[in-house]
Amino acid sequence: MPESRRRRRRGSNQPVKGGPTAPKGPVAAAAEVPQVSDDAPRRTADVRTPNPPWFVPVMLGLMVLGLAWIVVWYVTENRYPVPGIGSWNLVAGFAVVLVGFLMTTRWR
Repeated sequence: MPESRRRRRRGSNQPVKGGPTAPKGPVAAAAEVPQVSDDAPRRTADVRTPNPPWFVPVMLGLMVLGLAWIVVWYVTENRYPVPGIGSWNLVAGFAVVLVGFLMTTRWR
C-alpha cells in the first residue's frame, strides 16, 4: 500500500525510520506506485471569480423581457411586438428567455 506524504522525510523518497516498509520481491515491483517529487507542479483549485454586478439584473431582465414579449404577442392577437414577422414573435420571445436561462448556468 502506498504511504502518505506525511510519513516521508522532506527531500527524500525514503520512508521515516520505524514506519511501514514495502514488500520485497516480484510482487513489490508490480505494486509500485510512481513517486511524485516535491519539485513537481501541483494542481491548484479552480478559483472562479464572482460575476460582475450587472450580470444578475441583465439575466433577470432578459427572462422578464422574453416573457413580456410572448404575453404581448398573445394579448394583442398576434399583431405586436413586431407585426411583420407574425408567429416568429413567439420564437423571438422564447429565444430571449433562453438567453436569460443560459446566463443562469454561468451565475456564481
